[in-house]
Parts: sequence; structure tokens; C-alpha cells
Amino acid sequence: MTARPSPPSTRPRRLPRPGHHIGAYGLLALTALLYLTFSLALPSTFPTLNTLDSILSNQSIPAVLALAATVPIVTGAFDLSIGYALGLAHVMVLQLIVHEDWPWPLACLTVIAGGLVVGVLNGVIVEFGRIDSFIATLGTGSMMYAVTGWVTDGSRIVPGPQGLPPGFTDLYDSTFLGLPVPAFYVLALAGLLWVVLERLPLGRYLYVVGSNPRAADLVGVPTRTYTVCAFAASGLIVGFAGVLLAAQQQIGNPSVGLDYLLPAFVGALLGSTAIKPGRPNALGTVVAVAVLAVGLTGIAQLGAEFWTVPLFHGATLLIAVGLAGYAARRRLRGGAARDSPAAPPPSSPAPEGGTPDTPP
Repeated sequence: MTARPSPPSTRPRRLPRPGHHIGAYGLLALTALLYLTFSLALPSTFPTLNTLDSILSNQSIPAVLALAATVPIVTGAFDLSIGYALGLAHVMVLQLIVHEDWPWPLACLTVIAGGLVVGVLNGVIVEFGRIDSFIATLGTGSMMYAVTGWVTDGSRIVPGPQGLPPGFTDLYDSTFLGLPVPAFYVLALAGLLWVVLERLPLGRYLYVVGSNPRAADLVGVPTRTYTVCAFAASGLIVGFAGVLLAAQQQIGNPSVGLDYLLPAFVGALLGSTAIKPGRPNALGTVVAVAVLAVGLTGIAQLGAEFWTVPLFHGATLLIAVGLAGYAARRRLRGGAARDSPAAPPPSSPAPEGGTPDTPP
């Protein structure tokens, strides 16, 4: 006896929402449009290999730091200490190499491991201390800034006449396939975060924790553990960014890290409106940093005043937060509409003075 075939599904096929592609790839189109506009306005300086090298090299550290900021945002938290941690990390690398005579690979690994420890401490304070992430990381960041001043005594760390080891400076200054090596760091890190967040169970848990922590608790997801892991990953990436900053600057400046805080959050929040609109994602962050890099480079070559940079970042941050909130609300409304059960058919009208017809 053959089994009776199941009837074909009558569930309508889901089609992309109108405007989905515009929301997902709008920043990519904006990047191309900005590049074309500046190329037409500055044909002799902007569309050149030197400009491309400058963008890829100078924007690598902001891109790495923006990726570091993205990971806690996935869980609904904010790490405001990344700018202070960046300054401390790059100062400690130079302190260990210049003043303590450590081998540069050991100094770099030690600082990266220290960034991991700082990230874990941030996560523990936020989750087990039950302190809002804004307040907790702002407090730990201020403490790290104090440690930076204590280590440097408020002055710069300047290498001696022999300079820094060539192997250390090559971490930032070398090229690969004709392009600056830091650009490949960004691509590798973004690819790794994309795999973790989009293809592994760990990433799905992090998104669940960020979207609905109470529901995550009810289904048995250890929200505290995953939030601490997100802060730990952020600290690890910030430690790596500190090593790159030290190789780039080659002088320890105790206050330089604060300049990277706003661009990092602009890139992370603006990135949540691209590729995967409505939620933070690594590829969207890279696209957002590309938009900022092209825009700032073109503005600089047009001869704009120095104050246009913070103005550009501040305005972009406001736009990014507004667009991210709108995309998240739209995504929630779309999910609620898809998940809502179909309305029952209306009953037949009751005859005048009687009751509705009942089925036999």
C-alpha cells in the first residue's frame, strides 16, 4: 500500500520587501556615488592610486575599532572604553619595546592579551555588577586613561636614535599585492566576524541576547556569559588595534585614542543600516567606514576647514542612529506581520432578531 502524497503547500512564497535592496545596498551605492562625484570634482588628485593607498592605510585603524564596537552592540551593549583602551594599548606596546627592551612580538602579544582581560572585566562589571554599559565602560575607560597618564607621566614615549625594530613597523608600513597590509587585516577581521555572527550558533545566540534577553533566558541561553564573551572579543580587537596604532605612530601619545572613539561608533551604528538592515553586522560596518573614508578624503582634498571633520562625524552619527532605529522598527513590524495568524473568516450575519447560523 503506497503512502498518500501530501498535498502541495499553499503557503505563499516570501518575496523581498519593497525597498529591501535599497536599504541593504544603499550605502554601497552611496560610496560609489561619492567616489564618482569627487573624481569629477578633483580629477587630478582624487581618482589616483595614491589616494586609494591613503584611504586603505589611514582608515584601517578606525575600521578595526569600529568592528570592535560592533560586537557588544550585537548584544545590546555599548563599550565606551574602546577609545581609552586603544590609547593605553598603543602606549604600553611602545613602553615595553622602548623602555623595557622587550622583544616586539612578545610585547604585542602581551598587549593583545591585556586587551582581552580588560574586555572580560568590562563584561563582568556590566553583567554581574548590574551596571548600565554606558556608565560602566565610561568609568573603566576613565580609569584606563588614568593608567595611561601614569605610565607615560603625561609625556610622549619617543624611541631612541636606533628607532623601532623594522619587523614591528612593517606591521603597518608594508604592502601586499601592491596594497597596504592594514587593509587585509580589516578584510580578514571582517570575514572572521561575519562567519561567527552569521554562520555559527554563537552568533545567533549573541543576536538573540541583543534582541530579547528575557526570551533568551527563558530558552536557556546564558545571557551573562555571551555578553561577557562579546566584551572580551571587543577588548581583544582593541588590543590588536593598539598594536597597529603604535606601529603607525611610532611615538606614544597618551591622548591619541580619544580621537578614534566617535568614528568607531559612527561606523558601527551606520553599518547596522547596510547589508543586514536593522541589526549590527561586520560587513555593514566595513561599508560604513568606506563611506566615511571616501567622504572625509574628498572633503579634505577640497580644502575644507579642520572643524568639518567633527561636524561630519557628529552629523553622520545622528543620521546613523536615526536610520538604525527606523530599520530595526521596520524589521520588527515585518516579522510581526509575517508571524501573525490569519484572521478567521467572518461568520454569516445573524437574521434580524435571531442568532447567527451555526454549522450543521
